[in-house]
Parts: sequence; structure tokens; C-alpha cells
Amino acid sequence: MKSKRPDGIKRYDHPAGGWDALKAVAKTLAHQQIVAQGSKTLLKANQPEGFDCPGCAWPDPKHTSSFEFCENGAKAITWESTAKRTDAEFFKQHSVSELWTWTDHELEDAGRLTLPLLYDRGTDHFEQIAWDAAFALIAVELNKLDDPDQAEFYTSGRASNEAAFLYQLFVRAYGTNNFPDCSNMCHEATSVGLPKSIGVGKGTVTLEDFDYADAIFSFGHNPGTNHPRMMTTLHEAARRGVPIIVFNPLKERALERFAAPQDPVEMVTMSSTPIASAYHQVRVGGDLAVLKGIMKAVLERDVASLTAGGAGILDRPFIDQHTSGFDILRADIDATTWQEIVAVSGLTRQAIESAADVYANARNVIVCYGMGITQHAKGTYNVQQIANLLMLRGNIGREGAGIAPIRGHSNVQGDRTVGITEIPNKALLDGMERAFGFRPPSDKGHNAIEAVEAAIDGRAKALICLGGNLAVAMSDSGATFSGMRSLDLAVHIATKLNRSHLLTAKTTLVLPCLGRTDRDIQASGRQAVTVEDSMSMVHASRGFLHPPGELVRSEPAIIGGIARATLGDRYGIDWVGMVADYDRIRDKIEEVFPDFHEFNTRVRKPGGFRLDVAASFRRWNTPERKANFLPSPGLSEDTPAESEGVLMLTTIRSHDQYNTTIYGLDDRYRGVFGRRDVVFMNAEDLAGRGLKDGDRIEVRGLIGEVDDKHLVSGFTAVAYDIPKGSIAGYYPEMNVVISLLHFDRQSGTPSYKGVPVRVKLAD
Repeated sequence: MKSKRPDGIKRYDHPAGGWDALKAVAKTLAHQQIVAQGSKTLLKANQPEGFDCPGCAWPDPKHTSSFEFCENGAKAITWESTAKRTDAEFFKQHSVSELWTWTDHELEDAGRLTLPLLYDRGTDHFEQIAWDAAFALIAVELNKLDDPDQAEFYTSGRASNEAAFLYQLFVRAYGTNNFPDCSNMCHEATSVGLPKSIGVGKGTVTLEDFDYADAIFSFGHNPGTNHPRMMTTLHEAARRGVPIIVFNPLKERALERFAAPQDPVEMVTMSSTPIASAYHQVRVGGDLAVLKGIMKAVLERDVASLTAGGAGILDRPFIDQHTSGFDILRADIDATTWQEIVAVSGLTRQAIESAADVYANARNVIVCYGMGITQHAKGTYNVQQIANLLMLRGNIGREGAGIAPIRGHSNVQGDRTVGITEIPNKALLDGMERAFGFRPPSDKGHNAIEAVEAAIDGRAKALICLGGNLAVAMSDSGATFSGMRSLDLAVHIATKLNRSHLLTAKTTLVLPCLGRTDRDIQASGRQAVTVEDSMSMVHASRGFLHPPGELVRSEPAIIGGIARATLGDRYGIDWVGMVADYDRIRDKIEEVFPDFHEFNTRVRKPGGFRLDVAASFRRWNTPERKANFLPSPGLSEDTPAESEGVLMLTTIRSHDQYNTTIYGLDDRYRGVFGRRDVVFMNAEDLAGRGLKDGDRIEVRGLIGEVDDKHLVSGFTAVAYDIPKGSIAGYYPEMNVVISLLHFDRQSGTPSYKGVPVRVKLAD
């Protein structure tokens, strides 16, 4: 007799996409009470005269179709353009203490913020405050600090280039480089690792390069959930017969088989297209071993070819002319044994060599990767080994080949490009001085982990958040929540209520801002903002919906208001003029960053323009003026061996989720419905601990000495197809398990995807 699965765990056999995706979109439209308006809104998403989806950063094709949105993009759009409102009556009815008991889903599902709010500790309610009074209060709190470095300024990747630039201008004029940013928690390993390798912290490919690729390698990402429009590109490549080689601990349905909602044949016939030609389930934390293994096999095949009188398989002209450090890399790979590679990766040598053969036999190779590569203690090394692999055969800087870090938030890359960084370089400082007549501080500021640590130990007194849900997104929830509550000032610029807003400081304000779908009218008329996608394309975004309330302001207007109140006429910056006409902000962006030359002209062309990515043209902006092969010490995450009872945890997003935003409680591709309190485990790992499918368990994080601060208890163990020694649980629920001490020392990225834990039956 077949055993009963835990409640809410069901077998799901359908492909990704298809009719189920369309049904989910219809359900979301109905739930947000905007069926008629929502359909019209979706048709303007990612169109040349429309708005940029507030979801992922996948680029738009040059020739857009009638609809350029995906299931999760539709959820993001309808979530923002909902008819639901949190107005004065809502906050009168619900105290902060009550709201704290709501789930994260319930908080955001309450609707759009419509009023500037100030927390009243006496009544435990948010109450309306006038905009000028809010700005004046923030100014008083910031100006009474002993040092500007006592303030932290967080940025979410949903902010536009114009808002982000104005924000960094305000903060640098105020006198600090404390820019904790969502990049610190996702692709910082890319931003730190790739400049040392190829001279730029961005991908080198364009969307069109995928049309000319002979093989595509996918490491550590789930496009079907986190950037579903990528599936159109992979779907087309698979149908052309391009090998798509996937490395990921879990088999993600969209990378197995996909039914394109825009393909009438697949929709009518209920058929689908296989995507991955090979799917390798690497152990959590085993990516570095896999990458070294592929390179080892490639080097061995090169030697064999030369020994047999052949020409070898490395691109020696490229290596000789464009790179340095090859001999050092080769020595590192030669010193790494196959026994070590197999043990750490969890894959057989045969499997790794089969991937190497695909790589070696392809002329043009693109490697795509996500946070399954970057969010590790060795995330920076992981990124650099991908660059090494590509350079062995000259797969950077030519058509159909290159490195493709797939970003999350739709403008997380653009925010960095226009100055959101805690480590300003000379070019940024020179540009700011040229454009505004003052030289900002040059000292390194705080990243996300450092900002939270500063709040915990009392060095940080104030926090302003331009969007986001910092406390929930950050690792070590217990410590982070405590630090947030100890602040003197907390300001949140947001479209919707979230849990970070409820971690009240002595003075807490929540300021409602426009979303991407909202019409933005300033003194000079209707405004457009700009964003940069994962492939360095910059394009305009124009909302068209009526704002959710008369008092809702744009992000630039709010930033300008805070800046004027705090700084007065310091440095003669024309805050009023820039907010009145965003063209003036773009003029200043161009003055600071010459790559944005003719910004206002070029961005008005359909599709926008691509920023210069030097490595795409084999120009290497490294000190050596060459691309660098960079070795990585060791293979593992330097954690206790699995034989000691330690498992490696990776945190994952459900299909009903985008970052910390929970749209619903289903994760249909993994067969989870109506719940999130589950941990996916290998059946052998369960049995080895005396556990079974459906048991309630305790998961305890290990960093330094064992303590009771980093654990969750009462979650349900679910037997799942995941490599032995690996387990998975949902983000952000599992963040409490991850200590602030567990991060990549080079980039500061928390190790959300490689956490050593122990599991036992819950008491």
C-alpha cells in the first residue's frame, strides 16, 4: 500500500508554463480585483511605449510580441496595480502589534499605501503625517547625528536609475558612503569577482547572442520561477537542437520541459518542449568542484589531442593575446584530483566529462548563472571559475558566446551603474565633482551585513530604505530584527506594507511612492524613468494608471523632499528643478557617467540603448589590460563533513513568490500546495536520521559554537529528489538559520545557498 504524503504535498506532472500558467494569471487578476484594468495593464508591460515590469531583469526582444509578460511578471504587475488600499481607516483599525501577527503574504495583500505615515508609540498605530512635516522630522533626526556614518541608506533593485542617482547624490552630499543594497545579498560576487577576471562586473552577452550559441550551460538558477521570460529564449534554443546543460541541486520543472503560452500548437495539443539535454543534480556547495572538474576534463582532452598530433582544443591565440595567469590556473586544476571533485560535487566523473565534451565540441558557448552560484561562502570564486572555463576556448567577446549572470530585480544592475555603491571609485568621485562641484567622501561605506551589524552594536542610529524589505531579506532574522528595533530613526519609501515597517524605531515613518505602473506627473508634465536590464540595455518606462491616492509621490520627489529639508542649499544642488523634469536628472547622470552620453536622446528610441561593456569587445579594463585566469583554493565551503551528520541547506523561492513578496502559498512545480513550512530532504538522509516523510523536524544552523539562536522547529520534512547531503527550505522563512557570520569574505554576500545545518526530530 502506498504511504500517504504530508498534507499539501501532491504529485505535479504538468510542464511549466502552458494552461496552468494562464489559469494562475486569471486567478491573480481576480484576486486583486482588477480583471478589466489588469488585462489592459499587462498588455503595456515591457512594450516600447509602456512600463518595465517590476519583476525580473530579463531583457526585452527587439521585436516585441503582443504580450511580453510571464506568469510571475503578471503577478508582480497585478500585485502593484491592485485595487486594494491601505488607507487611514485601515491603520485606525489595525495596530502595529496586531499587524505583526499577520503573515508576510497578508501584509502585502492588504493593498497599496496611500498616506505618509508616522508611528505613534503611545497608541501603537501608524497615523497620517503631512509631507512637509515628514521631511522636516527626518531632517531633524539626520542632522542631530554625531557623524553622517551613523546613518544607513538602503536601496532596492526596483528603484529607477533616476531615483537611485538622486538618492546617491543626496547621501554623498550628506557625507557618507553607507549604501547597503539588495545587490549585497544577490549578485555582489559577480560585481566583485568579474572585474578582477574580465574588467567589468556585468555579463558580456546580448539577447541576440543566444540565437548564435551552439551550447548553453545553466548553473544555479530557476528561470521558470525567477525570470520566466527567459524560458522563451531557452524554448527556442532547445527547438533548434542547441544542447542545454543544467547544474542544479533540484530538478526545476521549467528546465525539464516547458509549454510556451505563446505557442498555439503546444497550447492546443497540450504538448511541451524538453529543455535540458542533460540535467546534473550537483550537491549543495558542489559547484566549484563541478567547474574545476569540467576544466580538468577539457585540459585532459587538450593534452590528448596534442599527443595524437592534433591542434588541441584550447583557443591558444585568445589565451596568448588576451589573458594572463593560464599556467597558474592549470597548476591549480592539475593539483585537484578527480576523487576530490567527485566527492564534493556529488556527481560521477562520467557525468562531468560528458558536460566537458559538450563544451569542447561547441564553437560558441554561453554560461548562465544565478544566485545558486553567488550566494555561497565561495561565491566570488564560483563566478571566477565560470569566467575561467569560458576563456579556455575564447568564449568571451564574440558573437554567440559569453558569460550571463541573470539578475533578479528589474533595475538592480542599473542602481549600481548610476552610483549605488559603498565603494566609490575615482571615476565616480571625479564625475560627482565635475557635475556638482563637491568631492564626496572616498572611504568605504557599509554593505548590507555591515549596516545590520552597525545597528546591532549601536553604531548606526538611522536607516532610510528606498524600497525593499531589508529585515526580512537579510540573513540571521533574530539579530537583524533586534538591530532594526534599536534604531533612533527608520524611514521606508514603499508601495505596500511589509514586515520591515513594523520593526519600529524611536521614530518610524512609512512614505508611499508610485510604482512602475503608475502615471508620474511633475511640474514639467508626464515623466518617464529608465532601467537597465541584465544585459546592459537601458530603456524607458512609462506608467499610465492613476496613482492609488492623491498623496502618493514619486521616488525622486520623495528623495528630493528629504534632501532639501536635510541639506538646504548645500552645494547649490537644484533638487526642485531635477524633480520637476527627470530629463535634468538624466543630464546629470550623463555628466557623471560618460557611458550615458546623449542619454535623453538615445533612451527615447524604441528599445533604448546598450551601455558599453568593454569585455564584450575584448577590451579588458583590468590593471593588466588582459583578462585574468584566477585560481580558487580548495573545493568545498569549508564546513564539517557530511559523515559528522552535517547537511548543506540551500534556500529557495516558491513559484508563488518574488524575492520576499509572497503572492500565495502554492509551489505547484514542486507539488506543494497551501503551505511553506516544509524542508525538502533526500530519502536516505531522512532514514539515516531515523526520520520519515512527513515528520516534524528541527533545523539548526552551524557557525562557530552551536547555539539556540539559529534554528527553526516544527517544519515538515518532505522526501524529495535532492542529492544526498543536501536539503532545501523556503526563503525567507529559513533565514533565521543563517548566521550573519556566514558569508563570502570577498563580496560580503550571505551564504543563503550553502548553509551547514543539522536536522533532528522536533521536540
